[in-house]
Amino acid sequence: MTDLLYARAQMGLSLGFHIVFAAAGVALPVLMVLSDWKARRTGDADYVKLSQKLAKGTAILFAVGAVSGTMLSFELGLLWPEFMGRYGEVIGLPFSLEGVAFFTEAIFLGIYLYGRERVSPNLHLFSGVMVALSGAASAFFVTLVNVFMNDPSGFVATPEGPTNIQPLVAMFSPGWPYQTAHVLLSCYQASAFAMAGIHAFVLLRHPGAAFHRKALSVALPLACVTALLQPLVGDLSAKHVAKAQPVKLAAMEGHYETERGAPLRLGGVEVPKALSILAFGDPHAEVKGLNEFPRDTWPPVAKVHGAFQVMVGTGSLMALLALVTLVHRWRKKAWPSGPKMMRAWLVSGPLGLVALEAGWLVTEWGRQPWIVRGVMRTAEAVTPVPHLAAPFWTFTAVYLFLGAVVVSLLLSQVAGTLPGREAKHGEGGEAHVP
Repeated sequence: MTDLLYARAQMGLSLGFHIVFAAAGVALPVLMVLSDWKARRTGDADYVKLSQKLAKGTAILFAVGAVSGTMLSFELGLLWPEFMGRYGEVIGLPFSLEGVAFFTEAIFLGIYLYGRERVSPNLHLFSGVMVALSGAASAFFVTLVNVFMNDPSGFVATPEGPTNIQPLVAMFSPGWPYQTAHVLLSCYQASAFAMAGIHAFVLLRHPGAAFHRKALSVALPLACVTALLQPLVGDLSAKHVAKAQPVKLAAMEGHYETERGAPLRLGGVEVPKALSILAFGDPHAEVKGLNEFPRDTWPPVAKVHGAFQVMVGTGSLMALLALVTLVHRWRKKAWPSGPKMMRAWLVSGPLGLVALEAGWLVTEWGRQPWIVRGVMRTAEAVTPVPHLAAPFWTFTAVYLFLGAVVVSLLLSQVAGTLPGREAKHGEGGEAHVP
């Protein structure tokens, strides 16, 4: 492997690790607040216990997200000095605002964790809401940086570097509403599906576990709503990509020849004019193929196409399960509890995270060979410092250790809720509704 590949692999590993825990850190506070709200509305101690467990999970993921996010900030400067040196001032504003959101989240998380029964119930609930909003804001601002890298604006490019910089224009580059909405929904969807899968697993073994049935009733609404909204937002995002980054769309669809009324190819089957309709809303629209562009500007087609198929496939399965679940809820006036539906949710539990990672790979691979599309190539931005294999393997070991620790801590939280083990792993007394 060349040093460029090691640098890209290290950044990819770091982001691939960070995005999972950051996504859960964004979504768990929402589930935590919903549980707290249900506890106050119903007076049910199980919802209090659920909010406490989710608060501990949020704290664990916040700590790991802070560590991995700090490592990423160092990697940006150390591995890609040309990029940060030239464009740091262009994209500095969203990075600064993300820091503000991060510290705001830390302050209110501290109030929520240690203020239970020490502050008023309204202030305690408000602090949870602020944790959820700050986490979403943090993800929002970081995503704006990625939007800029995919669709840069707010400056004039010159051989010496960017001039006439407009920070606000750069921060809100074209396509920002679609990509930020897509990312935030994916965080909530992946986390809600994972939570539903965990509680479905317990309910298959212990059908009478009231705590897990109530926890499932908190996770399912968020999972179903986001699973049905995501394809709509994804469609808007894809339409923007078709106009702004046609070579990426061609790679996503494995589309080589420019065609009017382009068909959609699925597993060797062609759906006439479907790609033109999906990309432009017009059955006769022209869709540019890869052969329309210089070969050295193509992204890795097989990787982008494969990741896109995985994202669409898993997203479709989740949307179908969400629709079936909501129909059941409407007809039976209750969330599903039978073994068939519990198995379906158990199997679907990891799909949100799979779709999240696949979607991120589509975005990043699809931008190559550019680090800032059309302006700076990735090879131009990498550090000249040699021997990048050493930090790659060092960081790999660190991430494996952190991952093992996080999984162990989260499993211990779940274990404390299993029937017959509450006393061993409990909170030291009966749950109290504040």
